[in-house]
Amino acid sequence: MSGRRKPIVAVDGPAGAGKSTVSRAVAARLGYLYIDTGAMYRAAALAAERAGLDKSDDKAVEKFCKTLEVGFGPPSTDPAKPAAVLLSEEDVSALIRTPEMSMAASTFSAKQPVRRRLTEIQRRLGASGGVVMEGRDIGTVVFPDAEAKFFLTASLEERARRRQAELAAKGQEIPLAKILEDVAVRDRQDSSREQAPLVQAPDAHLVDSTGLTISEVIDRIVNKVRSLERS
Repeated sequence: MSGRRKPIVAVDGPAGAGKSTVSRAVAARLGYLYIDTGAMYRAAALAAERAGLDKSDDKAVEKFCKTLEVGFGPPSTDPAKPAAVLLSEEDVSALIRTPEMSMAASTFSAKQPVRRRLTEIQRRLGASGGVVMEGRDIGTVVFPDAEAKFFLTASLEERARRRQAELAAKGQEIPLAKILEDVAVRDRQDSSREQAPLVQAPDAHLVDSTGLTISEVIDRIVNKVRSLERS
């Protein structure tokens, strides 16, 4: 793809599949910008809570979304230190990484005005290519023409164990049974919502990471993208 725009890499999949970890590393390896759309929805949910927004009031939600600004700080080449998540220029990276905010984001993201506004921002961020964007509807709604699409998944039990380990590393000790329940609920919410439900795009490459190491998953995606760059 010499002399042409670099590919848009779309990574979709359910909660706890490792999309963020994999996508950050893939972006670092390729020298692409990493865009965490899940973090954008969490930031939006945080903004709504701070504003005391009545999420059942459609007109209020519509008005709220018109001024909603979510973005990222300067890109990083270190996958362990991704770009800061900004809510109207405030770094909210740490504030949005809680189970409560995850569930709030899942509910709030089902609102049409919220998805419309953040989809608009995501398209603007990724329009020039050379990005790795991960979420739940990137390859189906945000960038249906993305050159490289991947659907990353794993068994429910494996995803719950990974989430438990992730939270434990942050000092949050939560029973596995509770996390299993939360992940299952999140799956149902994401797959059954009316607006942009979680589905695998017909042309996406399925990557089941249950029996794979993180390095193996990253290698598969990077090799595929590099083959597209050379074509």
